[in-house]
Amino acid sequence: MTKKIVIEPVTRIEGHGKVTIYLNDKGNVDKARFHVTQVRGFEKFCEGRLFWEMPLITARICGICPVSHHLAAAKAGDVILGVKLTPTAEMLRRLIHMAQIVQSHALHFFHLASPDLLFGMNANPAKRNIMGIIAEKPEIARKGIKIRAFGQKIIEMLGDKRVHPNAAIPGGMNKALGIDKRDEILRQVDDIIADCQFAVNLIKDYYAQHDKEAASFASFSTGYLGLVDDNGNLELYDGKLRLKDDKGVILEDKVAPEDYLSIIEEMVEDWSYLKFPYYKKRGYPDGIYRVGPLGRLNVADGFTTPLANEEFQNFRKLGDSGAVQGSLYYHYARLIEMLNAAEKIKSLVGSELICGKEVWVNSSQINEEGIGVIEAPRGTLFHHYWVDTSGKIRKVNLIVATGHNNAAMNRAVYEVAREFIKDGKVTEGILNRVEVAIRCYDPCLSCSTHALGQMPLEINIYDSDGNIHRRLES
Repeated sequence: MTKKIVIEPVTRIEGHGKVTIYLNDKGNVDKARFHVTQVRGFEKFCEGRLFWEMPLITARICGICPVSHHLAAAKAGDVILGVKLTPTAEMLRRLIHMAQIVQSHALHFFHLASPDLLFGMNANPAKRNIMGIIAEKPEIARKGIKIRAFGQKIIEMLGDKRVHPNAAIPGGMNKALGIDKRDEILRQVDDIIADCQFAVNLIKDYYAQHDKEAASFASFSTGYLGLVDDNGNLELYDGKLRLKDDKGVILEDKVAPEDYLSIIEEMVEDWSYLKFPYYKKRGYPDGIYRVGPLGRLNVADGFTTPLANEEFQNFRKLGDSGAVQGSLYYHYARLIEMLNAAEKIKSLVGSELICGKEVWVNSSQINEEGIGVIEAPRGTLFHHYWVDTSGKIRKVNLIVATGHNNAAMNRAVYEVAREFIKDGKVTEGILNRVEVAIRCYDPCLSCSTHALGQMPLEINIYDSDGNIHRRLES
């Protein structure tokens, strides 16, 4: 008797999605899919707006990573204007970007992912959440809140608000950083770096206790995509695209961001509103690749900050076949990046240029096309605008990190469901593992769909006649 298991919506992620798992006559998994269930409209309703409005408009795509869209839009605007930023303006953009990396990674790990790791995937759902962490592990909760608040405060300093900032504009930034604000950051940053190291050690302790599960959980072969600098080091603001295969072999290197369409195409499936990007030369679905922390660390040769680079060398040892493939290792990569971003913040605010007054470059030039690429917390983000001679948007193409990872998340769901669902036996802990596989990627479905609403969990199991065989609710 064929059965269908539905998890709708998936919990502890940003936005709405559902999972459908189909069992065969023996009660084992036949196929599984991760559905994104809302329509994304940003590309269409940006048409007709002026390009210098885009940093504020596209920041509204998401309340978790608004800085990423804000900066990608501003970078596309820089290209349209044909300008090169002043050194201070670029440093300020990098500063707010590093603050975004810190706050977003802290939010995901401490609030969304850590309950599964610290309490166990089979733990009581009533405890397996951030409130359980606060109640039973208050020191960890406090550090998570502190790290995130630090990143948000810097965003507010530069952009007036912690969410949807008003900071970057085509050509630069709209205000300088005051000396008092710089000194405030300097007073706090060493403690934040220490707390980031605490988080890294926390996840390493988890892997030491669950080494086999960490290596095997949702582990599969894909390509990996990310930005690197001219020396091959991790670059989150302004690098070149590099794509590697599962053995660590470079497939594409030093690809200019404006040439992204030379290596990436998108596929549409009739069961999801989110498109499926893939590597053109290998086609779909063979061209599946991953982005985000795991993708970036798999393509990078090193880090430019000492503490993060030391951890990166430990991370690389996990990849016996060339690439680190287990989805649970996203958390390790994420926390190494959080440490790197905190170190970068200290370096940036230690420069005399950071409080400079030259923050904007004027231009009367309007090019017909502008592409802005940045590494958002969840992965590579593309903003591509076509404009008319007045600067009015004619067409927009957005490829967000969650889109890049769409095929990989579907594969992760299938691998975990196939491993744990046997003979038709389904428990809450097993279904939570399916959600854990998705949460590894920290998907932002609002980025891909601009979803609104609450996030209850309802799981329905149907028999072959379409009748509900079992229902689980939370």
